[in-house]
Amino acid sequence: MFSLSLPLDVPGGTVLNPNRYPPVVRPSLRAGAVNFNCDMAVAIPGATDVMSDDLVVLHTQYSTQWDAFGHAGAVFDADGDGVPERVYYNGWRAGTDVVGPSSPDSAGLESLGSLDGADEGRASTSDAGPADISHMARHGVQGRAVLVDLEAHLGAARTVVGFDVLAQVLDADAVTVEPGDIVVLHTGFARELLARNGRPTPGSVNVCAVLDGADRDLHDWIRDSGVAAIAADNYAVEAFPPTREPRGTPALPLHELCLFRLGVHLGELWWLSELATYLRERNRSRFLLTAPPLRLPGATGSPLTPIATV
Repeated sequence: MFSLSLPLDVPGGTVLNPNRYPPVVRPSLRAGAVNFNCDMAVAIPGATDVMSDDLVVLHTQYSTQWDAFGHAGAVFDADGDGVPERVYYNGWRAGTDVVGPSSPDSAGLESLGSLDGADEGRASTSDAGPADISHMARHGVQGRAVLVDLEAHLGAARTVVGFDVLAQVLDADAVTVEPGDIVVLHTGFARELLARNGRPTPGSVNVCAVLDGADRDLHDWIRDSGVAAIAADNYAVEAFPPTREPRGTPALPLHELCLFRLGVHLGELWWLSELATYLRERNRSRFLLTAPPLRLPGATGSPLTPIATV
């Protein structure tokens, strides 16, 4: 078995995304005392236990993650009246089905100072509803996966990969992708992150292969292949910031295709290098993948610890 998760405090810092922060871990309280190396006697006189509990402030898409369908929608004329609306996969509407606060005061780390109703589960200010990650968790994620080793052919240099290059790699390694497969892309990016020891710089993350999200031939291949999900060891799976000026098109066209149009989940920042080495040494590409997200109602993504069984 191979664990395909990075430590959840990797990449480190906010270089990849200035709006996503590393986890914050703090102790809870017990009978008013700091509940870390805490004598249980503060709550139950005479007890000899020493207890430690904690809480976590976690950006769900900071490290190894699945994207939920509520992560990326589109401005799209869903009802054919000539007026586009903000919608998500399956036509779920922004503001009706997928809801969030209207004020920045109720969003971001600073808003955590106000936690009224937390003891009753009423402190959340956003809810992706029918497009949240808990539906993926309830169904479960386990099945045949196929690894595409882009790094073995393209090295560690920044390379934007369209369908033509992808097809060459598939052919060179005799990789077959069938309907229902989960495609896993190894680029070496996560290994580059680990080499930075939690201190990546902007220049150090402009490395390794990324898919060309604007390549229409690549879109056609993803749609026609019938893949169930796509995961990669890099940030965003596709090139971001985009290599082309959007001009009325999405900045993340592959996200729109997969999460909005097709219902194909995307995984990012997985740890794949050890698995890739094992499979290449044995001239293999397939494995059993078990990768359920957290069953966290309302969330637009989730950290996870995927497991490859070979």
